[in-house]
Amino acid sequence: MPGLLDPYTLKDVTLRNRIVASPMCQYMAQDGLVNDWHQTHYTTLAKGGAGLVILEATAVSAEGRITAGDLGIWKDEHISGLSSVAQAITSAGAIAGIQLGHAGRKAGCTPPWQGGAPIPASDPQAWQPIAPSELPFMPEAPHLPQAMALADIHRVQQDFVQAALRARAAGFEWLELHFAHGFLAQNFLAARSNTRDDAYGGTLQARARFLLETVAAVRKVWPASLPLTVRLGVLEYAAGEEASLAEAMQVLRWLKEVGLDFVDVGLSLATAAEQVPWAPNLMVPYAARIRRECGIPVGTSWSITQARDADAFVRDEKLDLVFLARTLLANPHWPYQAARALGIDAPASVLPTPYAYWLATWQP
Repeated sequence: MPGLLDPYTLKDVTLRNRIVASPMCQYMAQDGLVNDWHQTHYTTLAKGGAGLVILEATAVSAEGRITAGDLGIWKDEHISGLSSVAQAITSAGAIAGIQLGHAGRKAGCTPPWQGGAPIPASDPQAWQPIAPSELPFMPEAPHLPQAMALADIHRVQQDFVQAALRARAAGFEWLELHFAHGFLAQNFLAARSNTRDDAYGGTLQARARFLLETVAAVRKVWPASLPLTVRLGVLEYAAGEEASLAEAMQVLRWLKEVGLDFVDVGLSLATAAEQVPWAPNLMVPYAARIRRECGIPVGTSWSITQARDADAFVRDEKLDLVFLARTLLANPHWPYQAARALGIDAPASVLPTPYAYWLATWQP
């Protein structure tokens, strides 16, 4: 069976290996625009050897930002900077991906290193979050999110569509929609954050409607030859992991029917009360079950740090791709070190040509 450092093809896109630089918010933008920080950060990850580099959650609207420092893709002025990052990733041998998101009721917060709390409503930099229902993420939130009218729902769905068009214009070949971590789509899916009594609330199918319609709408404009993927929160610990997993798998079957190609298996984090039992390789068994029972390719991250584990997950057909976040922040050249740890002489699959040449001729 293929291993961690073997190529992976989905649609017309081929990755040089199965290692993915997972989306990791940097909170370093102004007005959503790319700057030198993003250029250096993503170029480093690509040169480090990942097969796919996915940009951080990039807001489809200004109101959908987690913080004022989020990257944005809500206007055409964002395309040029994003294109420069995509080109840098591609030049380093990786595939350029982007994650599109809307933070929902978790929008309008300070960066996590400043507390990650909602900006007080009296602050001139604050803005009004929106959500399926008028329920705050944290009880002590300074203001309630505004419950979305049907017109708001349709507007946000079109924001995703327009963002997908801009992402393609910028040169990205892998699209991930952020439907996890207590953000807007997860707000709709989780019963604890969605108390609507219309067509977008109540039953599982109604709570999933926003997700299904959004994927279907994006599929119409995103090239059929390129992967359309989602990060979905499949475990909501406050609701019971088996119950939430069963619901998530049903939603994934529906999403597959409307054009989904791949799922990045994540956590719900739909409420502040969730207690996640953090452990190495936490999500791998759940991802493997989704792969087996839903018949859709999967990847996941969440404390995968060891090369032999990552390789075994691919060879044992538990994962198609291995997503790494903090592991690559600590060591962007983890893919090369993983090859050495696995005894595989495959520098071309983890390094750009100049690096591969010089390291191949190095005699320690």
